[in-house]
Amino acid sequence: MIIQSTRRPLSSWKAVLRRSRQQRIPQPLRTMATETTPTSSSSSPPPALLQARKPTFHTIKSNLPHKPIRTAFAVYPRVPSARKATPAALESYHAQQIRRLDHSGARTALFSKANRDAAKPGDVLQVTTRKGGGEPFAGVCLSIRRAGVDTAILLRNHLFKVPVEMWFKIYSPNVVGIEIVWRRPKRARRARLTYMRKPKHDMGNIDHLVEAWRRSRNVFTSRGKGGNKTAADGRARR
Repeated sequence: MIIQSTRRPLSSWKAVLRRSRQQRIPQPLRTMATETTPTSSSSSPPPALLQARKPTFHTIKSNLPHKPIRTAFAVYPRVPSARKATPAALESYHAQQIRRLDHSGARTALFSKANRDAAKPGDVLQVTTRKGGGEPFAGVCLSIRRAGVDTAILLRNHLFKVPVEMWFKIYSPNVVGIEIVWRRPKRARRARLTYMRKPKHDMGNIDHLVEAWRRSRNVFTSRGKGGNKTAADGRARR
């Protein structure tokens, strides 16, 4: 019997192995599941989407006397935007932090794309900080990284013939003020002026622009003070 069983063809051995696999008892698999109970506020849609939106019927008149209306169809109003109904949590957080750090909105308007007089890449900006003795840092704006409350600007200048680049976050409590020293006469055609790092396009030291800007400010302030002083002297003489 053993000799006959060993002489079976290969196909019969495959059938025997298949039957033995099917007769095996399957072992239970170990799984893990997490049960959550949805709340009523999260499961229910926003109230703006629950309101019934009634359609309006648009009719097209016909020239035939027996058929005054050629066709008519219903026009449904636009579905409300889910982004406006339920704004993103990150955008709401950024807006809240900007309102807290920028009460007047001057910093937002200074770097807003909608403002025509906003600071742009290529302009010379001066940033005054609380740290470092309050000494301002002026440089060419190479890039404006708009990221909500983390919006930052990259300034480049030469100090003691050494190129220096510094990032400043415009909404940081450490930043006291940001002023535009010099505007680029022609709009830059790029958002990141990294090519200004090359010697061919590098502006070098910009202290002469800052000095001219300070002199112009002193001239205007001295005129106002001088005018008030002369007016006061004239009243005293009378």
